[in-house]
Amino acid sequence: MAHHPANGIPSRLLMWQRVREYAVPPSMIENATARLAAGDWAGACAAARVDVDFDLRAVRDRHGTEVVTRLRADLCRLAPDLLRWHMPRIPPDGRLRPGLTISLSRYLGSDGTPLQLVVRTPPLSADAGQRMSLALWEGSGDATAAHHPHPHPHRRFRLDLHRHLWDWSRSGELARRCGAGGTPAMAPSASSHAPGSVVLPYIPDGSTAGDASWAVVSWAAEAELLLRGEGRPRGAFTVRLGARSRAVLELVAPDDSHAPTFRPLRETLPQQEVAALPVLPEAAARVLPDLELLRAGLVTADRLHPLVARALAEFATAPAADPVPEPGDPHRVECRGEVHRIALRNGVLTATDHDPVELRREELLVALGGPAVPCLRAIDMVHSSPEALPAVRERLGHGDIAGALAVVEGLLGPGAVLRDGPLREALESAATRRIDHGLFRAGLVAVHPAAAVGRDGDASGVGHPEAGHRPRLDRRVPDAMRVKQSSRGRPRTGIHR
Repeated sequence: MAHHPANGIPSRLLMWQRVREYAVPPSMIENATARLAAGDWAGACAAARVDVDFDLRAVRDRHGTEVVTRLRADLCRLAPDLLRWHMPRIPPDGRLRPGLTISLSRYLGSDGTPLQLVVRTPPLSADAGQRMSLALWEGSGDATAAHHPHPHPHRRFRLDLHRHLWDWSRSGELARRCGAGGTPAMAPSASSHAPGSVVLPYIPDGSTAGDASWAVVSWAAEAELLLRGEGRPRGAFTVRLGARSRAVLELVAPDDSHAPTFRPLRETLPQQEVAALPVLPEAAARVLPDLELLRAGLVTADRLHPLVARALAEFATAPAADPVPEPGDPHRVECRGEVHRIALRNGVLTATDHDPVELRREELLVALGGPAVPCLRAIDMVHSSPEALPAVRERLGHGDIAGALAVVEGLLGPGAVLRDGPLREALESAATRRIDHGLFRAGLVAVHPAAAVGRDGDASGVGHPEAGHRPRLDRRVPDAMRVKQSSRGRPRTGIHR
């Protein structure tokens, strides 16, 4: 993504700073860790808002005891809050990248069927609550997630080669594999063509290889793991640098006892062959965002996930002292020439320096169209658009409903009735979008994205003026719609299939 510095700080780091503050709240980490300590992996997943879409008994009956044993062992080592911490995200809000299927671990069934433990994110239209789901992918013929837009594991976003990003027992590998081995500026030389250096092309969006976010120094070691997982000791691989730019590199080494290095591929390959090459995962191509935040001083170690903070302890700096609050009470209002107080009384925000009878009289005058006293105007402003509204919206956007309601109750009290305004609209919108997520989970989406293709145009936004245009039947089309469109009566014979 493009970097638009604000006070010298790239927008990408500002996004990750907000993500680290709101996306995985401390209460989620505490609850998930407590459930894991008790041996309850399912409870830990529930605490981290991760749904489980398979049953271990059904997996045992279908694929054998050995697969279930390995699967259960991985589930017991899975820290769902740590997985959420490291999931791919999109700008500018830092929400989960929608419509992804990410591989976590691979197995082989008793009948030779390749299986993968995957985590899925819902599409953008159903991402309220920012929930994820665990599933067991059984190959190209798996129909368990037919309503998901991309049920196949993504090649660029995969974590089966990076277990330290979700396996609590291997989180100690984080410092070694997070790109911390080089200096913050890891720009390859533009004139050197020695192994291990590469001339990367200019990227129009501004995300060049000279940026500190690229972990160039660890590409060779990570590419060796990637190619070894593909059954290739050496060979070519690609690194995605932008939407339309990728580097084609070759892993080389004098012999097996030497450290691997990489260099640009000498021959030019056709685009089809380049697209078929292994892709270096995003988790290996870039430096860990937490390391960038620590180096930039945008976050302290005590604000990180405990497992991450423990692994990156050597890069942490001393936490800055909290600023001393300025004297004054934000709940004091100048009213009729005096300073009045606004505080919580009996669970409701009220003007304490006004008599209850006087307050009822003033509220009645406001209802009849009269002007409100400054105290009532201040209370109405807190109800409709408080200063903490951006923080409430951030928490709602990342699915932290409990945290958002806690902020609202701290401002207005648990007995308050929300009035019309931006705050109420934000809470109502979050509740409505959670219904959309429930419909998606149940496979009851009223209008499938493929239906809009035939009505408004294709995925690229180009419309089809023809009245009889029918969308192409691809993998996005639900089974019910596919059967309906493919079983129409033949115009020439009138025969139905």
